[in-house]
Amino acid sequence: MPDVNARLIWLLGIPTLDDYLSFVKRRVIGGDKIPPRALVDEWRVANDLMYEIEQKEAGEADRVQTKPLGKELEKLAAELSETAHFKAMFDTMPARIEMVELDRLIVCQTEIADVYSEEIGTSLGRNPSPEALFRFCMSLDRVLPPVQVKRISSELYHFVSPATDLRAHDVALLRPSDLTSVNSVGPVAAALGLIVGFTPNFLSAIRSDKRLLLHNGYHRAYALRSLGITHAPCVVETVTRTNELDIIANSNVSSDPAFYFRAARPPLLRDFFNPKLRKELIVRQMETIVEVKFTMTELTSTEIEQ
Repeated sequence: MPDVNARLIWLLGIPTLDDYLSFVKRRVIGGDKIPPRALVDEWRVANDLMYEIEQKEAGEADRVQTKPLGKELEKLAAELSETAHFKAMFDTMPARIEMVELDRLIVCQTEIADVYSEEIGTSLGRNPSPEALFRFCMSLDRVLPPVQVKRISSELYHFVSPATDLRAHDVALLRPSDLTSVNSVGPVAAALGLIVGFTPNFLSAIRSDKRLLLHNGYHRAYALRSLGITHAPCVVETVTRTNELDIIANSNVSSDPAFYFRAARPPLLRDFFNPKLRKELIVRQMETIVEVKFTMTELTSTEIEQ
């Protein structure tokens, strides 16, 4: 992950101005000293350009190209689809792995950590084999970021990582056979596992009609285009109703689906490479913290009934 101060690419001119002003003030080095008027002016110029692009490139998102995986990747895709992580992540909507065009992917994320994207792109190289490209997009060989576990109090723990995809997972009921290496003051009846971990981190998109919205894997998609790679393996989930977006899409998309799937020309991945739309910012690197708090109380059935 990036150092304490990192270079970030912000996509100007798309909703919302308030998000941009707030981000610069909170995260950008010296951002609280930049006159808001200057930020509004540069955002307005980019917003006007986005309007011009929308008129000239109406329907561009509907022309995104997709094609089946080559035979050399079908076996890898079949193996991946049988893994526990894949099944858990794509267990709701129809999903398949396809080769997708990167430039015309709709984007809902306004920032990219440029240095981090460069680092992971360097690990792949400009002329990867089909298998190497597949493994890069599906994070099969991912080195997990570091995680610190801090005990704040007897009932409060913090899990801290520079990775943005650290998450609280489901709670697991553990039996004594699952706890062979755990020391206890007496025989164990059961345990609850409050699991903290990472997302599978597959490059994935959401299809609605003819359009594809990049859902996960922004840094890898950006890194691929920086390397000159135009198409990549991607898990594509298909929705047919806006209510389905509430289940699989992030809140920006589900709260305003028309902006992404009905606008004449929504923001696309290639816009991050337009020098008139991209803004380089030096930001403070933030850490992700998952806070786990629990309580344990011993009661009798009589006390519960009361």
